[in-house]
Amino acid sequence: MAEMIGPRLYSCCNCRNHVALHDDVISKSFQGRNGRAFLFSHVMNITVGRKEDRQLMTGLHTVADIYCSDCQAVLGWKYERAYEETQKYKEGKFILEKSKIAKENW
Repeated sequence: MAEMIGPRLYSCCNCRNHVALHDDVISKSFQGRNGRAFLFSHVMNITVGRKEDRQLMTGLHTVADIYCSDCQAVLGWKYERAYEETQKYKEGKFILEKSKIAKENW
């Protein structure tokens, strides 16, 4: 009998709260505050902090830090607004830092 395996997903590395599905990864080529980061189209079980303008490697963006809804660890940020036309595709998307998440069901 085959074992049932759920979807591949990512969890908060601090408390294992599920925060994103692997299928929602857009890119693994982003830079976070602490190294490599992934761009996601959707995340779950997070809370969104205050919006602020932040100068990032690709220009000025309005972003909001995102937190694990269980342990409140900062996991990354949400792109609210991109000021440069070439960066508009990031609006409404989420960055999760690789060092803050763990793989589940792989």
